[in-house]
Amino acid sequence: MPIMTPILPTQAPGSRPQGARNEREASAHVRKMFTKIAPRYDFLNHLLSLSIDRVWRRRTALKFGKIIRRTDARILDLCCGTGDMTFAMERVRMKALRDLGAHRIPLVGSDFAIPMLERANKKGHKHHRVAAFVASDALNLPFPDACFDLVTTAFGFRNLANYESGLCEIARVLKDDGQLGILEFSEPRGGTMAGLFRFYFRYVLPNVGGVISGSKDAYKYLPGSVARFPNRKQLSEMIKSVGFVDVRSYSWNFGSVVLHMARVPVISAGR
Repeated sequence: MPIMTPILPTQAPGSRPQGARNEREASAHVRKMFTKIAPRYDFLNHLLSLSIDRVWRRRTALKFGKIIRRTDARILDLCCGTGDMTFAMERVRMKALRDLGAHRIPLVGSDFAIPMLERANKKGHKHHRVAAFVASDALNLPFPDACFDLVTTAFGFRNLANYESGLCEIARVLKDDGQLGILEFSEPRGGTMAGLFRFYFRYVLPNVGGVISGSKDAYKYLPGSVARFPNRKQLSEMIKSVGFVDVRSYSWNFGSVVLHMARVPVISAGR
């Protein structure tokens, strides 16, 4: 896939936790935070979202149902954490197949926080999910060019140290006509819900999450990372700028959650 020179929005090039001076330090900070909160990560995700996060992941999986239902599809869930998005896709696939024993290519989950992957593996074995989990850096994936039909990432793309580099790496591992799905938080821009969202993210979530997880820094980082993240229009433009086509987005939960979808163009002469 040809990579174009991107026109970036007037935002930080990627995640910048407090104290991080560059991309390397930003990645190290994020890895350390997620390693620390891994033991309580699932519990807090469901508690703080009132389990609506399950609905968002299922909706995302259904949007890509045509690919997911294919037993030969190669699918990567990037920044997979404990595997909830991976397993949401596997459930959609199994519901379509109606055969637990049917042969299918395992979904792949990738993350750079090893404790997250350990929990994903345990959940997969417990519920007999066909998925493989790989430790890797989203900005330097250990996969060959053009090997996946679909790459998804749920609430993890925002944490990359460089968004442009992340998109380019995703484009590299996608096949021609392969699809991208980015599910992320977004700050509502106006109205009563915007005020409620900011109050919840800035005061309720950091305090509750910090106490239960034992890491106040991690849950202070979350609202700041959402506030600094490109908005719906800016991220759409960034996705287009690196060469994706058919870019579209869906807004849920009063604009606080957005799914971005796009695909790699087909190049008849090869990549």
